[in-house]
Amino acid sequence: MRGEYRPIRFEICRALTTFVAVKTPRMLRKFAAVILSVVLLAPGWLSGTGFTLLAAFVPLLWIGSVQPATRRGWWGMFGWAALAFVLWNAATVWWIWYATPVGPVAATLASTFLNMLAFMTYHTVSKRAPRALAHTTLVAAWIATEYWYTTGDFSWPWLVLGNGFSHDVWAVQWYEYTGVFGGSLWVLVCNILIFEAWRERRNARRWIAAAAAVVVPLLLSLALWREQGLLEREGHSPLAPSPSAAVSVVQPNVDCYDKFHGDAARQERNIVDLLAEVPDGVQFILLPETALPGYYWEPALRGAFLDELRDTLRRRNPEALLVAGTNTTRYYAPGAASETARPLSDGSGGSYDLYNSALGIDTTARVQLHHKGRLVIGVENIPTWIFRALKFLIIDLGGPSGQLGRGLHGTAFEHDGVTMGPAICYEGLYGDFYGDFVRRGAEFMAIVSNDGWWGDTPGYRHLFTLSRLRAVEHRRAVARAANTGISGFITPRGETGATLGWEERGVLTARVPLRSELTFYTRYGDYIGRIAEYVLLLCLLYYVAYRVRRRNYLVE
Repeated sequence: MRGEYRPIRFEICRALTTFVAVKTPRMLRKFAAVILSVVLLAPGWLSGTGFTLLAAFVPLLWIGSVQPATRRGWWGMFGWAALAFVLWNAATVWWIWYATPVGPVAATLASTFLNMLAFMTYHTVSKRAPRALAHTTLVAAWIATEYWYTTGDFSWPWLVLGNGFSHDVWAVQWYEYTGVFGGSLWVLVCNILIFEAWRERRNARRWIAAAAAVVVPLLLSLALWREQGLLEREGHSPLAPSPSAAVSVVQPNVDCYDKFHGDAARQERNIVDLLAEVPDGVQFILLPETALPGYYWEPALRGAFLDELRDTLRRRNPEALLVAGTNTTRYYAPGAASETARPLSDGSGGSYDLYNSALGIDTTARVQLHHKGRLVIGVENIPTWIFRALKFLIIDLGGPSGQLGRGLHGTAFEHDGVTMGPAICYEGLYGDFYGDFVRRGAEFMAIVSNDGWWGDTPGYRHLFTLSRLRAVEHRRAVARAANTGISGFITPRGETGATLGWEERGVLTARVPLRSELTFYTRYGDYIGRIAEYVLLLCLLYYVAYRVRRRNYLVE
């Protein structure tokens, strides 16, 4: 009997050996392709170049092409794609850990879900429909999901592909026509054409098309770069000087956690001492987000420190507008509460909204006010019931937490005949919302921020470089005041001027050009994202028609 089982055991061992010999190298190649995709996807968010994005999806497209058109093959592709997108997120948003361990996990899950929704929709179509339809679906689905992530209530547009070129602004000057979704479109088209050229290596036309997709936008960008450079140089010409404004940015370098629980008087003295360093003749002085300690009730917006700031301006800079971030509150009588209001604890039935605000203070009693309209997910944007149920997950940035009141639009501050836009931190991630300041007349932009809670990591550095993309999109100079690194100036074509780095305390002053013309992108906003939604719908309808009736006249 034992002899009868030897052939069976032998056959089993040989089958296992054959399986390992065949499958292991194939799996290793796919794993290597995933790692290569991650290596090519990440640099643009880690102070590196974004050009690697132009081929970053090619390894994943290859994995999809060799997966069988079966249910098992679909789930295999699902696993490889999920691994790639999780690693991409982990490599680029790990620094959120400094604020809370759950932060990078939550950001990765949300972002990966949308990445997978787009990519697996493409993969499904690619196995059962014409290649052109599949590729169109990939482009439309990816940009549409990016757009949803930008406009949704819980929004984290950090990994929009077009944001990866924030260190290569010379190459994406055409963002003034397309915004960052144009960058996403460029990335996806280049990846598809490079992948098709690689599949048909001996087809010269494929390689020419791929090269053209990479080179033509670069040539257009260089032409726009040169044109904007000429405009900036003409603005400095003594024969025909362009209008400009003198702006000072103040970097207090206060610990972002201690500032909400520390000595308010010490913080106020720090600000007053720094204002003494602002030179004469400055028209605008910028303090960071939540720079003024405490809370100020609307609409009066009165306080001893505000009076002291006005006195300081009268003595030293009477012609200046001081733009400063702070927290403001608004009271509601019983029955008149807003959707985001919190009940008062005194049992009166009244309620109040808490706002992250920017104030425009001059030597008069007038105070201009902007409420932050794009709130940080997990910190400022949390419905009350979620905040109570999941308070242990909330990211701690040292200041107020829970659902804050939301501004409806960008607000322009006017002073001394000049109009400026006071964007607050996270608002600088949203090109269309940022453009609302410009559409309301802003001739230059300010960004007041408090991103020290990330520590000395790629997070705050990339947030600064995203401001360079906003400058290109709307052709507005940017003056940025951060609590600590990076404060500084950016020209309308995205070049960086003088800056203050991490944990530097001080004041920088420069003249920034003033512009009034509106770019195509400023006028029409994220139209590429809106178009992608309709194209995706058409692709899915076409796919359904193709599957229901292979010889449908629509696909002949």
